[in-house]
Amino acid sequence: MKIFVCVKQVPGVSEVKIDPKTNTLVREGILSVINPNDRNAIELALTLKEKHSAEVVVLSMGPPQAEEILREAIAMGADKGFLLTDRAFAGADTLATSYTLALAIKKILSESDSEQKYLVICGAQAIDGDTGQVPPELAEELGIPQVAYVLSVELNGDKIVAERKFRAVEIVVIETKLPALISVLNDINKPRYPSMAGILKAHDDSKIIHFDANALNADKSKIGLNGSNTEVWKIFSPERKGNHIILKGTLEEIALKLCQNLKNDKIF
Repeated sequence: MKIFVCVKQVPGVSEVKIDPKTNTLVREGILSVINPNDRNAIELALTLKEKHSAEVVVLSMGPPQAEEILREAIAMGADKGFLLTDRAFAGADTLATSYTLALAIKKILSESDSEQKYLVICGAQAIDGDTGQVPPELAEELGIPQVAYVLSVELNGDKIVAERKFRAVEIVVIETKLPALISVLNDINKPRYPSMAGILKAHDDSKIIHFDANALNADKSKIGLNGSNTEVWKIFSPERKGNHIILKGTLEEIALKLCQNLKNDKIF
């Protein structure tokens, strides 16, 4: 059985740069880190691997520098890393990204001798785009069921039983057959740190496999900017308005001043 984990490289800085022509994030030359929620997806995959002897495959789409986050995932315990990297993939929205990831998963499965039962795990959201759209769109591209906002999951033969968050306080239990896709919340676990042996393996013994558009036999009209149906009119960092106010005095005096300021600003 294979467990695919889709990870995203996100800017590891507070100040991000925007390409004024495409209105997309500039990722080249920027420090990249694993999207925090994707660490929870990796941890879940590794936990299931330890219980069920599965192979954990991590995938990411991005520039060549994204190899580092795949090596970090291998250092945590993943078995293989695949990087989908091509200038033609640049500027992809969630739809084009999902299409490309689906092609890679299908290609890996077609070249494997294992059965077609597999599980795809994603983080529920990324901290840069924060749309949460890739997991359900990827499930649709693969033609498999998906369970979102998962808080816990158990694998039982060819089935999974997942607890998912529903509304504010409700939890729903869903059972489905493999293959399937789940997207997890950060409450599901606490990601492990890479071991020293894992770090050595990731940088000395592991090769990150690259797929470009030709290797995936991708339809050029469905990848990158060409395949993106989302049109971004403008993206920018908001300017800070107003100055900080420091209130001094007793607790009662500070509370009165705060309430008066809020009232003056028509907050209430």
